[in-house]
This record gives sequence, structure tokens and C-alpha cells, in this order.
Amino acid sequence: MKTKNITEQKIHPETTIGHIHLKVSDLQRSINFYSRILGFEVMTQMGSSAVFLSAGGYHHHIGLNTWESAAGKAPPHGSTGLYHFAILVPNRKELARVAKRLIDNHYPIEGSSDHGVSEAIYLKDPDGNGIEIYVDKPRSKWKYDSNGKIIMDTNYLDVKGLLEEL
Repeated sequence: MKTKNITEQKIHPETTIGHIHLKVSDLQRSINFYSRILGFEVMTQMGSSAVFLSAGGYHHHIGLNTWESAAGKAPPHGSTGLYHFAILVPNRKELARVAKRLIDNHYPIEGSSDHGVSEAIYLKDPDGNGIEIYVDKPRSKWKYDSNGKIIMDTNYLDVKGLLEEL
């Protein structure tokens, strides 16, 4: 029996990424953003140093802490680190609800795109961490090139049309 070279082994296709844990400078400000504006639920809080937030009662999807970052500054532009993390919502109406909450709270949306396979809204949290909130389009609408690779684009997202979902 021939064993596969390590570079030929693929991660299981049902693998998911379960949560993200971010260093923040002001815990209460971040709790306000992630719970009041984005709508995540606080599951548990460790005093004034950490909080764990969830969608739907899971133990946590987002962890926030000030263990090494209280009153800290965001990394300067042009440095390495997190570009953004992505939050997948279940349908287009939920993406519209997020967009409306951001607009109603006068929270800046940095961009929005139709990627062919998904529709996305981009913003930064209060510490400058990039966030993509997106919905996948049905796989039947995805396009592929002649080699079977997914074709992705960065096209205009009609936010006004998105809000009509509500």
C-alpha cells in the first residue's frame, strides 16, 4: 500500500473553523460593538479581562481579551497580522439585517462586494480588526473555469437591493 506524501494529504472536507480569539484594548467598548451592533450574545465574562460571545448559545464563537493588550494600539498599516476574519450568516436576509444594524448605528462600512460565490460586507472592529460578514450563494450558481476551479470576482454589491430583503 502506497502512502501519500504529506503535501498530497488534504484536510477533511467537513472541517470548519470554530472560533476566533482577539486581543482588544478596551473590553467594554468591544463588548458593546460585538453584542449591541453585531448582535452576538455574551456567554461568559471573566471580570474586566475577557469575554466570550456566541451566536445561538454555542460556548463561544468570539473570544476577546485584554491580557496583553489593555489600552494597546492597533498594529501600524503595512505590518503583518490578521487581515480579516469572516462571519458566515445563513441567508441573504440575515446579511441585510447586519447591514441595517450597522447603518442604524452609524457604524462605518468599509466596503461591500459580490464575489460570485458570496456577497460580503467589510468593516473594522473598534481595534481595527478587519471583519467580513458574508452569505454564500447557492453552489448551483457558482461558476467554474475549464480546469474545474471556482471563479471568484470582486464586483459591486447592491446594498440598497440587499436591504430590500427586509
